[in-house]
Amino acid sequence: MSDMLVNGINVKVEGIADITPQEIQRYIDYVESKTDEKLGRLTISAKADGQISLDYQLQPQKFERIRRITGYLVGTIDRWNDAKQAEERDRVKHGLN
Repeated sequence: MSDMLVNGINVKVEGIADITPQEIQRYIDYVESKTDEKLGRLTISAKADGQISLDYQLQPQKFERIRRITGYLVGTIDRWNDAKQAEERDRVKHGLN
């Protein structure tokens, strides 16, 4: 078992002694192409039947604030008209404390 960092991704290899860095990169590219997201962690393991098992965790995604204002779910209010923006600006804001 070996742990390494490949292109900023934590990679653990279990049960495969002769894996090359190029093979590891191909597994990274494969998972990222299937998920369309960036990997945070990858474990490459040998299975009993000769196959390879890939266990991975994706990097956390940025969260965009969503607001519910008079029935609308929005991420940004820049396309609202002046009256609707004034309504949002005049609302009482409640904290989470």
